[in-house]
Order: sequence, then C-alpha cells, then structure tokens
Amino acid sequence: MRVSWNARLLGLVLTAGFTALYAAAPGSLARLSLKSASALVLDQSTGLPLLEKQAGAVVPIASLTKLMTAMVLLDAHLDPQEILTITDDDKDFLRHSRSRLPVGTHLPREQALLLALLASENRAAHALGRTFPGGLSTFVQAMNAKAKELGLTGTHFEDPTGLSCGNVATAWDLARIIEAAYRYPEIRDFTTRPATSIQAGRRNIQFPNTNALVRSPRWSIGLSKTGYIEEAGRCLVMQAMLANRPVLVILLDSWGKYTRLGDANRIKQWMEARLGPKS
Repeated sequence: MRVSWNARLLGLVLTAGFTALYAAAPGSLARLSLKSASALVLDQSTGLPLLEKQAGAVVPIASLTKLMTAMVLLDAHLDPQEILTITDDDKDFLRHSRSRLPVGTHLPREQALLLALLASENRAAHALGRTFPGGLSTFVQAMNAKAKELGLTGTHFEDPTGLSCGNVATAWDLARIIEAAYRYPEIRDFTTRPATSIQAGRRNIQFPNTNALVRSPRWSIGLSKTGYIEEAGRCLVMQAMLANRPVLVILLDSWGKYTRLGDANRIKQWMEARLGPKS
C-alpha cells in the first residue's frame, strides 16, 4: 500500500503544534500526551495523518538511518553470501559505543544487514558501507541520491550507521522512508525478527531485537527500527496494524529509556478506544 502524500493536506487540524484527527470521525479531536518531541501517525492506506506533533522539524535520526542503508544496499543487488570481515575501521571512533560484534568476525553480507537492522549493530552497518563498490563515500552519496529520489526535502546523510548527528530528517520524511522500505521483503523480515545469533570463533553471540514490542503478542508489526544518540534522543519507527488499519508510526527525540515504547502503547490504546476494535 502506498501513501498518498498530497492527502496530508486534507483533514489536518493544527492546535499549538499538535494535531490529532479521528479517521472514523473527522470532526472529533482529542489530545494525547506524548513524551516524544516529534511524532507522526499516518493511515497507510489513505496517507491521512491521525496524529501529528512537530512532524516538520528537521532533527537527527540516529540509527533510523539504517533503513536507508538497507535500501541502498539491496538496490545494488550485491552478492548476499559474499563474506565480509569486521575490521578496526568499523569501530566507532566518534562516540566510542560498544559493540557485541568482534573485530575479525567473518560473516555473509546478508547476515551483516540482519545485524544492522535487527540489533542496530553499527560495525555491521559501517562494514556494509565500507565494502560497497566505490567505498564508503560512494555509499553515502547513494544514500543522499535515494533520499532525493524519494522526494525527501529535509533529509541528509553523512554515514550509514546514524552515529553522526548530521544524519537528519523530518517525521514526514521518515514516513516516506518507512513506506519505501516496507516494499523490501528483507527489511520487513529482518527488522521484525525477535532475535538472531552468530557464530564468532567458538562463541555463539545472541542479538535481541532493539524494539521489545516485536516480541509482544499484543502487537502486529510489519517493520521496525529504533535509534539513539544523545542529539537525537530515543527514536522509534514502525509499520503496524492498529485498530484494524495499517499505520506508520514515527516517534522522535524521546529522552526517557522506555518512553518511546510508552508512547507507542499510548497511541495503540488511543486508536483502539476511538477508531475501532483491536485487529
């Protein structure tokens, strides 16, 4: 299903930077308290916003970047079974974040993509860009070209991991990114697996999905990605079925450790109470 982006101009009611529109009853408005600084919920079938809060602000997006990384990689049709090696170059020298993926690990390109999407592994994402034909700079150029192709006016990328605060977008642009990424079966599959593991030497290393909601029987999630750096706060984007309708959920700059999940659950309850029964 594709979002009709001109539809955002219809039925949009703005009140102090926060909108909440009932699809079932367009005249009904209600406030919903969210902890995320920017938020957007779109009906995926119509493109109409069900909820909007500062959705036009250009902000850092952290590891949400990896959705674009995945699309650029898959568009290139590289050999998914080619073996990549994690090297010292893939370490995070900007923020010195931890990684469970040891230097020297050999893994297929497809598995590196799985780790980048499911576990938000920065070393895996960096290795994918570093081993791209033409190297890392060519990969980043391809990311920005893809953003232009999708018509994203507030989006820019500087690296494939999201560690750079120069990777920015608006919530509206992220909705387009999710809608585009949803067309890739690999992205839907990899971002919604509960966990995965790899064999690194004699060690079996477990990697849980960074979005705990994919493990909840209360949620039906078709695509998911989390992100965090200090400048971006805690971020979460999803495609999910809520109140019997497919929606795109974008939550940005939530500073509490669990508030992005709390916001997602509040949106779910709000929609089920006002727009229809559980799916």
